[in-house]
Amino acid sequence: MDLAEFARAIFALAVTLGLIGLAAWATRRFGPDWMARLQSQQKARRRLAVVETLVLDPHRRLILVRCDDQERLVLLGEGRVLMSPGAGPAGTTELESPAPTLETAA
Repeated sequence: MDLAEFARAIFALAVTLGLIGLAAWATRRFGPDWMARLQSQQKARRRLAVVETLVLDPHRRLILVRCDDQERLVLLGEGRVLMSPGAGPAGTTELESPAPTLETAA
């Protein structure tokens, strides 16, 4: 390898590292504002949101879901989904019967 090829390789490495540094600087400088605008636009169109989750044990989890200004409490676990019949977050503590599970036809 002669000196010209070595200099060309070093120059290519310097240009590549410079472009990576420029991209990192631009992301730090303009990224947070851009991401905030993008997320606010998406949130304005969404009707469904997970308000809060609570892990009860390794197999069960409680999820508070908001849909069109109504909140529902959902219990997930062991292949079943249980939903509270109340419309608000302080709905009754009784749960509906579990949703039917999918079974394969024999």
